[in-house]
Amino acid sequence: MSEVETLVFKPAQNAITLHLQDCVAGMRERLSDGSVDVVVTSPPYNLGIDYEGYDDTQTREEYLKWCCEWGAELCRVLSDDGSFFLNVGSKPSDPLVPFQLLNVMLQHFKLQNVIHWVKSIAILKTEVGKYPGVVKDVVVGHYKPIAGKRYLNDCHEYVFHLTKTGNTPLDRLAVGVPYQDRSNIARWAKSGKGVHCRGNTWFIPYKTILSRSKERPHPATFPIELPTRCIRLHGVDRVRLVMDPFLGIGSTAVACSRMKLGFVGFEIAQDYFEYSGERVREEIAGASGYLQGLDT
Repeated sequence: MSEVETLVFKPAQNAITLHLQDCVAGMRERLSDGSVDVVVTSPPYNLGIDYEGYDDTQTREEYLKWCCEWGAELCRVLSDDGSFFLNVGSKPSDPLVPFQLLNVMLQHFKLQNVIHWVKSIAILKTEVGKYPGVVKDVVVGHYKPIAGKRYLNDCHEYVFHLTKTGNTPLDRLAVGVPYQDRSNIARWAKSGKGVHCRGNTWFIPYKTILSRSKERPHPATFPIELPTRCIRLHGVDRVRLVMDPFLGIGSTAVACSRMKLGFVGFEIAQDYFEYSGERVREEIAGASGYLQGLDT
């Protein structure tokens, strides 16, 4: 990559800006101190994943040193009451990566919340008894099956909510869920919107797809609902600019386009950069049926 490419989309008053550039260099060159209010990102996990344009097989020491570098720059550009949502996964044979990366980020941030992104879940009727709304066994979501007898199937990832002080206010009811038991009328009446805090377990499944290479070409992307929910939890009315320093195929960018929020992202792989641009372009143009069905 010899020159920086930039795509700028202006669906409303706020621009969606994508840079084909290393994120550390990009943040240093393009973003001023405290200019970003929300970061939602999923960096490489150092698990040997086959990314385009990035070697995911560094030594763990090299990887964590690099993470400290981009984490420091991210801290500089994040506003004092901003939110940094860090999505990290692992693999059963190497489960420590999320915690090792978190330990590095704690050199720059406070850990305010730990959110568990649940991709697949099984709820058996016999386990919940007469719970309202559960009338039979429920098994929903997708995961990559694991062969062998040592490990359980991995059905979740972490989303670490990091802030500068640990005191950033949140709009919890913006991602709230309805009360299931309204027998306590006094409590329910005081709830205002009829919803309560969702808690720190978020069930967000991947949609069923026919072709991974065509419909989900990035090996470690997240659904659009994940960044959407993170941004809403932070509080949309307090957002000037959202950033994803590891753009991938642009799920956070598409979420910001839908929410009419300003966004900046960085990506080093040409194909992912171009694909994310196509996703944003299609979203602004009205979105194709495939995109709507895949990630909403």
